[in-house]
Amino acid sequence: MSTGMHKDFPSDPAAQGDASSGVAVLDRAFAILNAFGPTDDSLSLAELSRRTDLYKSTVLRLLGALEHGGFIRRLGDGQYAIGPQPLRLAALYQRSFQVGPVIEPILQQLSRELGETASLYVRQGDRRMVLFRVEPARAVRVSIRVGEDFAIDKGASGKVLLAFTDTLDPRWDEVRERLWAVSHGERDPETASVSVPVFGATGELVGALTLSGPKARFDMASTITTALINLLEHAKRATVALGGVGARYDATIARTTQEGSSRSEATS
Repeated sequence: MSTGMHKDFPSDPAAQGDASSGVAVLDRAFAILNAFGPTDDSLSLAELSRRTDLYKSTVLRLLGALEHGGFIRRLGDGQYAIGPQPLRLAALYQRSFQVGPVIEPILQQLSRELGETASLYVRQGDRRMVLFRVEPARAVRVSIRVGEDFAIDKGASGKVLLAFTDTLDPRWDEVRERLWAVSHGERDPETASVSVPVFGATGELVGALTLSGPKARFDMASTITTALINLLEHAKRATVALGGVGARYDATIARTTQEGSSRSEATS
């Protein structure tokens, strides 16, 4: 005779009480929702049962409740897909964050560590506007004001903003691929800048995290590499804090670091 316990109806009375509790039901419902991966448009009952290690009867019962609440949709072919409710909650989650408290400490750290002006630009039509900025203590620096705007087709931040808002424009494919842009004297012949994107909870562009300074200080490739690595790491940190996916920066950070190391070895 088998001594194994049925996972839905444990023989231990205490365990049975726990399994039927609201917490256990919620855990199983969350397990079903979490069973959907980034590439899963829909899943069958059998696949959901396999991925959650729950009996089909339990999964089916929970699917009914999740469908009633708008978290799951049952498709015409009998498969199941995520419903509209998570999207609404994601929008509420995103709005619950204020960008300033996340971005401003990052700008302060960037400016302090690298000694240049750190800013976050956002797109306003065909203009790019300074939403936040921190300037270094040094006398020679790029000075810009919060609320100041510039043409979007000039400067590193403009390239980043265009790349991730005009997503079908092939001119910005390289920027989208490598996650950064550089400019030397495009807006002002005496200044240079490096910029990377910051993303939100649903993958949308929040703004362009930018470091700018006198062109003479950005002439060396090593300076650009250091600025890029720092910007990418801080953009990853900001993206995660805003509910986004930080892993999208990892390959670029690794590649930029490797290229910088190779360049240093070649010149040493």
